[in-house]
Amino acid sequence: MPYVRIVVAAVAALLVAGTASSQWLRYPTRGTPRLPDGTPNLSAPAPRTADGHPDLTGVWEVLGDLVMPTDGRVRSKYVYNIGVDQAGGAAPLQPWARALWDTRQKALGVGAPTERCLPHGIPDAMLTRTLPFKIVQGPGLTIILFEEFNNWRQVFTDGRPLPDDPQPAWLGYSVGRWDGDTFVIDSAGFNDKSWLDAGGTPHTESLRTTERFRRRDFGHMDVEFAFDDPKAFTRAWSTTVTFALLPDTDLLESH
Repeated sequence: MPYVRIVVAAVAALLVAGTASSQWLRYPTRGTPRLPDGTPNLSAPAPRTADGHPDLTGVWEVLGDLVMPTDGRVRSKYVYNIGVDQAGGAAPLQPWARALWDTRQKALGVGAPTERCLPHGIPDAMLTRTLPFKIVQGPGLTIILFEEFNNWRQVFTDGRPLPDDPQPAWLGYSVGRWDGDTFVIDSAGFNDKSWLDAGGTPHTESLRTTERFRRRDFGHMDVEFAFDDPKAFTRAWSTTVTFALLPDTDLLESH
């Protein structure tokens, strides 16, 4: 599917102006600030909703900061190891979890749930370039749509608490709130089958995550992912990942 996006975008660029409006993937997004030449101004201030909070709505993709030696493609350094910034270059894992992580790393991620078309976990679902996600922010509910596998998350902002005894789920259960200009998502109720990244960082059903979304300007958003799982980690820990807005486009159907 990533190749389809590239091909369609290339074809759209060659079409005459009279037919450009029919190209869904290159449709100009309403309200996008623009430079004099018409290109999106990604350094403009972040938009805000009627209640004054930053509006996170948009199609987002993890920032690429690592050139892969195997194929020369640009990836995020976090896609295969969300704990790369921690001491020792990995998440602070309990001995059993470290042994499992070592095995998965040596296998280069072979055996991931996604090989069987099972869902990504959090934040794994947000870390693959060319497979973006879309945030739709509304009163009482924010929805996160993932292009890969057509998955989605519901983040309730209507004041409800997390469920006390939920049925374990791939993406858990999430509630959100605002802390100044930062959108905070607390999640729990995960099953233990998902990986935190494509390299196989494990967790248990005791996992709780806190995500802090900060849209620093129109085109850039920092998300701090904090993990607490005493059965898998020796301590609570966090890392911050940067995402870039993909303007004037939308998600594709992916299987």
